[in-house]
Amino acid sequence: MRIDNLQYANWSEKIFRQMRLGGVDAVHVTIAYHENFRETVLNIERWNRWFEQYPDLIMHGRWAEDIDRARETGRTAVFFGFQNPSPIEDDIGLVEIVHTLGARFMQLTYNNQSLLATGCYEAEDTGITRMGRQVIAEMNRVGLVIDMSHSADRSTIEAAEISERPIAITHANPHAWAPALRNKRDEVIRAVTSRGGMLGFSLYPHHLKGKSDCTLESFCRMISDTADRVGAEHLGMGSDLCQDQPDSVVEWMRTGRWSKDIDYGEGSATTPGFPAMPDWFQDNRDFGNIEKGLEAVGFEPAEVAGIMGGNWYRFYAENFRSRG
Repeated sequence: MRIDNLQYANWSEKIFRQMRLGGVDAVHVTIAYHENFRETVLNIERWNRWFEQYPDLIMHGRWAEDIDRARETGRTAVFFGFQNPSPIEDDIGLVEIVHTLGARFMQLTYNNQSLLATGCYEAEDTGITRMGRQVIAEMNRVGLVIDMSHSADRSTIEAAEISERPIAITHANPHAWAPALRNKRDEVIRAVTSRGGMLGFSLYPHHLKGKSDCTLESFCRMISDTADRVGAEHLGMGSDLCQDQPDSVVEWMRTGRWSKDIDYGEGSATTPGFPAMPDWFQDNRDFGNIEKGLEAVGFEPAEVAGIMGGNWYRFYAENFRSRG
């Protein structure tokens, strides 16, 4: 079983077919960065059209067992998520609505301060806000998973402590291995995983040691070191693959509508564009390279199976459904 718990590709039949060639049984896709509720609904409409156009390749995933159905029918189950709480606007009642529409993950922040928490680019981290506490409780109730991938340290630790259900960092790496602003310090990873949460490892080059020149061995040894500290059962993949996206999309991700200037973020000082992927992971067909790399650094077959998909499957099964 292969599950990639974060992609934002420029979706096309080509990519859907590459997912099948790579044996990707499920993928968590970003359907909102800065969109409001209505704009997010339009993105869901677009996905519904793709499900109609390519019924032999993809299907809408809502529950863990949908991955079983996808595997049985040779398709990829697609799960929706938000990288910002903008789709719920300032209305806690929309949490249940977006879950009903298929959303299964929502970040409490995307780099900046939000109504719910502090983003990792802010100078001061004030933690979870009053509304954030209320939204966390509602997300727990309906089965919408809290994602802190772009959140600051205090906010992430507080979210893990406040949440009555496990939370996730869907796409990031340890800060000690690659000190990118958005990678996570050990105390943050421990706060999430010690409460049953998950860390998905990112292949976005700005999050890698050596960036585009990162080696497969270095990446897999980093996973091994993390497993030694927090347990392999809490680890999975969240590639952050942005395949075939134009550079203008990076500007949209980072800038949205909140600034008139280009936010270069973790990119170079001169361009916000996408960096080259490492040569051992170009697209969805290359997940097998990671499996071989994990085996080469000493993981047992069952551990490899968990990291490549089994751990996320268990997490989906336990956390996507309402608690009433």
